[in-house]
Amino acid sequence: MRFNRYHKQSLLWLFIFLTVFSTCTIEKDKVTEQTIKVDVPAFNPDSAYFFIDRLVKFGPRIPNSEAHHFAEDYLFNQLSISGASVTKQEFVAATFDNQKLDLSNIIASFNTKASKRILLAAHWDTRPFADKDTQDKNAQFEGANDGASGVGILLEVARILSQQDSLSIGIDIILFDGEDWGEREGDQKSDLPEGLDSWWCLGSQYWSKNKHKKNYTASYGILLDMVGARRSQFFREGESMKYAPKVVDKVWSMANHLGYSDYFVKQNVPSIIDDHLYVNQFAKIPMIDIVHYQTGIGFFGEYHHSTKDNMSLISKETLMAVGTTLLYIIYNEEP
Repeated sequence: MRFNRYHKQSLLWLFIFLTVFSTCTIEKDKVTEQTIKVDVPAFNPDSAYFFIDRLVKFGPRIPNSEAHHFAEDYLFNQLSISGASVTKQEFVAATFDNQKLDLSNIIASFNTKASKRILLAAHWDTRPFADKDTQDKNAQFEGANDGASGVGILLEVARILSQQDSLSIGIDIILFDGEDWGEREGDQKSDLPEGLDSWWCLGSQYWSKNKHKKNYTASYGILLDMVGARRSQFFREGESMKYAPKVVDKVWSMANHLGYSDYFVKQNVPSIIDDHLYVNQFAKIPMIDIVHYQTGIGFFGEYHHSTKDNMSLISKETLMAVGTTLLYIIYNEEP
């Protein structure tokens, strides 16, 4: 049979249509296959917002401060109320500016008898100075998004877990301390003492090398960092793609399936140093980082480490997107 130009063009467009349709169908089937297997409890963004606000009202959670101490007690008690098995991992860490910090990682475990476990994490401390602030680089700030937002979502997840009987896997929540006392913006890096790989992420470095439970492991982990600001977007971070690409695909595909593609953007961006890096490197648990990335600025946004990081940033819509995605991942995980 001989084809004229019109027929060739028609066949070309038909081929393109079938290819796109087939790709979309495969992607849809892939997502559907991993979702909606069980009833997933509703995430309450009002409750998550309340937890963030409560944490912020203690004052900046700077290690060695009174606010830090009060916040530590609150987090321990709140997780205990949820029915989890809760422990504190206390340790002392040195900082780049020759401080000695009394730090505590707070660890809560649900369904402790389950062999398959998922690790959820956030950091709960606040940076001691607003070194990116345009007015006062020594100012203290609330850290509503940088730290408290991830904690608020995980406290709400813990509250929900306490009311459910259908959980088929084990969930461990770790609230890392001492994440944010790294070098000042623009400072030259100082020499690290033996056993420390960075002045940042002190709590995750310590836990990854000294786990709270001998031989503890998890199938994978999800870190939340700066996950509450209005109009936040979460791109696929480099270390997450390096160590846990399948987990990234699982989470971003689920979020897109749930209608949160405006938040979870399927584009790759460079790597950052965050708590997940040390969990991957030393604890050998594939962990991803859900962290705010702002196009044109980069990670964290223009309010990062400044007095702009306060409760006025926090959006219940963003909390809803992240929290709901997290619950769907948890409740649709095979035992």
